[in-house]
Amino acid sequence: MANERLRDALLSAGLSTADAAEKIGVDPKTVERWMTQDRTPYPKHRNALAAVLAQPESYLWPAALPPERQASIAASEIVGAYPHRNAVPLDLWDHLLAEARDRIDVLVHAGQFLVERPNFIRTLSEKAAAGVTIRINFGDPACRAVTLRSEEEQLGKGVLAARIRYGLAAYKPLLDTPGIEFRFHKTTLYNSIFRFDEQMIVNAHVYGVPGAHAPALHLRKLGAGDLFDTYATSFVDVWTLSKPATW
Repeated sequence: MANERLRDALLSAGLSTADAAEKIGVDPKTVERWMTQDRTPYPKHRNALAAVLAQPESYLWPAALPPERQASIAASEIVGAYPHRNAVPLDLWDHLLAEARDRIDVLVHAGQFLVERPNFIRTLSEKAAAGVTIRINFGDPACRAVTLRSEEEQLGKGVLAARIRYGLAAYKPLLDTPGIEFRFHKTTLYNSIFRFDEQMIVNAHVYGVPGAHAPALHLRKLGAGDLFDTYATSFVDVWTLSKPATW
């Protein structure tokens, strides 16, 4: 049986079996056998190839890692856990933003606390100019999911929608900035996601609890892990369903 996940990952990365073999120091025929005969590489080669393809080992070779090992890796991706989002140190937010070199992804309803940070908007503009891809996805203020969340948090009718519209004003200087895209989503927001390259803050949402008072995780991506990738994939899934934001 062929390893279709490995085949697809190679195609997505634009790599031939020879390219992959050269990068990790094995014979091209070896990579071919991994793909066409579903043979499992030695751990050092699994780790190296997973890093090249930017995919978790557990995704490319599900049977290679025992459940206990997968659980251990997932736990290792958790850098810190906070009882409330507002307990995340302010200097951590600043550090993650300052160090981002590739991408910044944000999935929120309103996310007003972000624009309360000094120089946040200016920093996004500078990051985009430096080639960082920035995607920010707000809750659609006209959608049912936002109305329901406002009710569940006991904010009052239309309050969350108003917060979203109010918060958008701060982003107006970034409209039409190359490298920055804004969208509206209509999905149930199970978690707010803030990705900065290979690190992420995930703010869980709890019924009846404002986001600032709900728990948050600080994650760092590991090559063999899939906890980080679970949330990264969720962001992409919601982004795909979303529409360009309108002011």
